[in-house]
Amino acid sequence: MAIKFENVSFSYPNGFTANKNLNLVINSGERVAIIGQNGAGKTTAAKLMNGLYKPSIGSVTIDGINTKEKTTAQIARLAGYVFQNPDDQIFNQSVINEIEYMPRYFKIEKNKINKCVDEVLTLTELGEYKNANPFDIPYSIRKFVTIAAVMATKPKYIILDEPTAGQDYKRIQILKNIISHLHTAGVAVIVITHDMDFVIETFQRIIVMADKHIIADNTPENIFQNDEIIKKSCISRPQIGQITKKLNINDSIIFRSDLVNFLQKDSKEYHNE
Repeated sequence: MAIKFENVSFSYPNGFTANKNLNLVINSGERVAIIGQNGAGKTTAAKLMNGLYKPSIGSVTIDGINTKEKTTAQIARLAGYVFQNPDDQIFNQSVINEIEYMPRYFKIEKNKINKCVDEVLTLTELGEYKNANPFDIPYSIRKFVTIAAVMATKPKYIILDEPTAGQDYKRIQILKNIISHLHTAGVAVIVITHDMDFVIETFQRIIVMADKHIIADNTPENIFQNDEIIKKSCISRPQIGQITKKLNINDSIIFRSDLVNFLQKDSKEYHNE
C-alpha cells in the first residue's frame, strides 16, 4: 500500500509547469518531510497526492487507485490534506461541526463519529474550544481545527502543509504527539515545511525539491551533511548543524543528542590530559 508517482509532471492552465518528472513512493505508515525553497513545487506535489490536482503527464496512484479516476472527495477517505491557511478549509460555525462534517458526509455511524470526535479533540487539545466559532479562536489554534477535521475521516495518509508556521513551543509539541500517534496507528504523515529543526526532530525520511524536481530522497544525516544539496535547494541546516559548522566543531553533527555526546566526550578527554 503506497502513494506512487510515476513520471509525473503538472502544468497549470496558464501553461506554467510546477512539477517535472516526479517519481516517488511513500509507503503506508511512513513519516516523510518534503523540503525546499518557495517555488520548488512542494505544495503542488502534495496536492497531487490527494487528487486536488491531477497530473498533466504520468500517474499518481493511492493504494493502486488512479487519482484521475476518482473525485477529490472520494480520495479524501484515503489521503487527507491540511491546508497551510486554515481559513481556506474551515466553513462551519463551530469547531465540533467542522470536525463532524466529513464523517457525516461519508455516512459513518453516529457512535463511531462521537468516539472519533472525542479522540481528536483530546489529541489536538481543542476540548475547550469545541463549541466555539473557529474564526473566534486564535489563528495558530485554528490550524489544529483543520488537522482534527482531517483526522476524523481516518485517512491512511495525511498531508500537512506548513503545520508549524506561527506555532509556539507548546503547540509544536502537541503536533509532534499527533504525528507520533498517527505513526503508531499506521497512518503515513507527509509534511511540507521550512522548519528544519522540526524536520530533524520528527522525520527519518526527507524529500528535497528544487526547480520543480526531486533532487534528493534520503535520511536527515545524508541530506544535511551534503553541502551540494543544501546549496542547490537553498535550504538551511538545522540550528545544531549551523552552530557546529560555525564553530568548526564537527560538520557531521546535526542532532542535539550528538552534540551533547560530543561535548561530553571532549570534556572527559580534556580532564584526562
